Amino acid sequence: MNLTAQHLPPEAIMALLDGELASGEARTASEHIEDCPECAKLAEQLRGTSQSLSAWKVLTIPNRLEDSVTELAAIAASGVEIRKPKLFVRASFWNWKQWAALSAGSVAALLFVVAMSMPTKRGQTEVAKHAMPYIDAPRSEPNAGSAGILGDRDKVQGGVMGAMLGARAAAPQVEVRNGAPQLHENQVPRPMIARTVSLSMVVKDFARSRSSLDDIVARYHGYSAQLSASTAENAPRTLQASLRIPAPALPSAVSDLKTLGRVDRESQAGEEVTRQHEDLVVRLKNSHETEQRLRDILQQRTGKISDVLKVEEEITRVRGEIEQMEAEQKALEHRVDFATVELQLAEEYEAQLNPPAASVSTRIHNALVAGYQNASEMLLGVVLFFAEYGPALLIWLAILALPLALLWRRYRRMSAAV
Repeated sequence: MNLTAQHLPPEAIMALLDGELASGEARTASEHIEDCPECAKLAEQLRGTSQSLSAWKVLTIPNRLEDSVTELAAIAASGVEIRKPKLFVRASFWNWKQWAALSAGSVAALLFVVAMSMPTKRGQTEVAKHAMPYIDAPRSEPNAGSAGILGDRDKVQGGVMGAMLGARAAAPQVEVRNGAPQLHENQVPRPMIARTVSLSMVVKDFARSRSSLDDIVARYHGYSAQLSASTAENAPRTLQASLRIPAPALPSAVSDLKTLGRVDRESQAGEEVTRQHEDLVVRLKNSHETEQRLRDILQQRTGKISDVLKVEEEITRVRGEIEQMEAEQKALEHRVDFATVELQLAEEYEAQLNPPAASVSTRIHNALVAGYQNASEMLLGVVLFFAEYGPALLIWLAILALPLALLWRRYRRMSAAV
């Protein structure tokens, strides 16, 4: 170690303070520190560091950690893959700061969950408060429709449902009389459903099924909006019909129609047109009121003829809209009153193994007629071809005639020279 330099190195001063220098080197270093202010200052600083390090004590390794390290070292020496240490081994070496941070995080998460659940509980309380009048109110006697809905539910649900049904029963119903809607209280509105049924069936006796179909339609006071039947040679007979059956008798009519044969396909659908009908009723009421106001204006108006004509034109326009809406209303009500049944009947056809063949003379006659028709068509095709492409062929022949003649003449000269 260089002790003859102008300033001692820090490691030399540190070795002097720790007593690691020989006696001669220690004496030389001490003399130099006494004469050099900078080295003396550095020695004073390092003396505090040396004292701190000498006072530091190494903690004793826990026996469990030592055993775990020894076990892992033995496992590693044997070539077995070392898994991650268990949680309790890692947690046992946490200090108080880590435990405090973990506890603070857990408390914060718990407070957040409680704060998030408070609005939900408050909302449930408000709902219970609003539902209490319905629960405490006396329940009216349910009708046949509400009895199935209530069933065996508890008192709370029964009270709420009873209140809802009572509100629905108190709703007014719109009825049209003489083109104007009338309101009736305490009547439950019935939904307007336009029902459609589609049936596809196979019958054994087509003629008998056709007659039974007419009887069923007449029995239920219905009618056929459209009916078509086809009878082809060597093919089953079919019938397609669009029937209109009164809506109350639809289930019975469908049951009787199924007795005609074997059902291959069946589908039923219902379209609720209550809202559409109510809109038409309201529009009709407004149009009637508008028409009445225009007629009052026309009776009281004594101005120009042009103004009177404009009022009459407006009355005509409004009257046209009223008639159109009335027609739509009638059509809509007719769809509700009469359900539609789309029926398709097909005969259970059995093909003949040896169908009757035509006579020999008939077959010869048919062959001659077919041959004559083929010859006529071919001759006509040739005539049409030349009529369509003949002028173009003549033009190309005129263009190519001179070059072909020159080539032929040259070929003959060459042949003669040879």
